[in-house]
Amino acid sequence: MPLQPLAEYELLAAQAHGHLCAGQILGLRMALHGMTLLGLDDPAGRDRKRLVCVVEIDRCMTDAIGVVTGCRLGKRALKFRDFGKAAATFCDLQENRAVRIAARESAKERAGALYPEIAGRNQQQMRAYREMPDEELFAIEWVRVTLGVEELPGYKAPRVVCAQCGEGVSFRREVVREGRPVCRACAGERYYGPA
Repeated sequence: MPLQPLAEYELLAAQAHGHLCAGQILGLRMALHGMTLLGLDDPAGRDRKRLVCVVEIDRCMTDAIGVVTGCRLGKRALKFRDFGKAAATFCDLQENRAVRIAARESAKERAGALYPEIAGRNQQQMRAYREMPDEELFAIEWVRVTLGVEELPGYKAPRVVCAQCGEGVSFRREVVREGRPVCRACAGERYYGPA
């Protein structure tokens, strides 16, 4: 689907996320700006195989980015790096270039200054984030992103069976311990434990 006006994306974001908030609008604007900078006018359609997004926070903004770009975890086109920052990097795989866009901390204060008559920070920010120029909302940095072939959409490789727990491991995510392939959980990176 070719890029749409912000108001169209707001409707889609509210449906996808369950509500519309300032973080959603910020994510929509961020993704639209990223697509403009990369010159991609149909990220969820014709350009979908050339785009990968790396998001740095697991908040409302991230869902909105997916609405504009069509990038999803299940399609392996959305990558999550937990830096806790309102930032995302948009990678054009075909042209081997990427732009990282980070929300400026000053944008929140600016929203309050622009609309002091509006009660509630979220409502102030929603209105301001719709109207503020990209330069006031975002810091832009052209960057180089190196993704291993196993991180790319469409990558296929044989599954490896963990020598310790017997579960299958995809996309070269196993590690080798004492000459045997083991999953990351068995290698000590477990995020869960017995109940």
